[in-house]
Amino acid sequence: MKRPKIGDIIEIPTRHGFAYAQFTHKHRMYGSLLRVYNTIYQTKLSLDVIQSAVNSREPDFSTFFPLGAAVNRSIVSVVGNAPIPEKQKPFPLFRDGVVDQKTRKVETWWLWDGEKEWPVGEISDEQRRLPIRGVWNDTLLVERIESGWTPETDQT
Repeated sequence: MKRPKIGDIIEIPTRHGFAYAQFTHKHRMYGSLLRVYNTIYQTKLSLDVIQSAVNSREPDFSTFFPLGAAVNRSIVSVVGNAPIPEKQKPFPLFRDGVVDQKTRKVETWWLWDGEKEWPVGEISDEQRRLPIRGVWNDTLLVERIESGWTPETDQT
């Protein structure tokens, strides 16, 4: 059983090619945090090319993902390990909220820093870009990559 390590570059197969992410943090409750890049490539990339892309741009979104299980089941693969860019080293601030069943919207948002959370009510445009706290399975991860999803385009 292979254990992914912080800094690992993860290759994610999609119906249209390959996307990449970097494993940057491990949270005691939520598990592996991936910084995901939505660009889909028709062919597999080398570690050097992926590392250059990771260093030159911001990830499209961040999410928790059962990485160890996905690697061991060959759902995703580890391409190699690379230094985490300076901007990605701090644990990110997340937003979270309960969707109202009638409106299908979140009325009161909360922010979470990995340890504590606090209510903020409505969120600003800047806060809308924050990742949404949750653990995704491989189906949702691939669906969101293929659709070009980002937190700011989320409809909740």
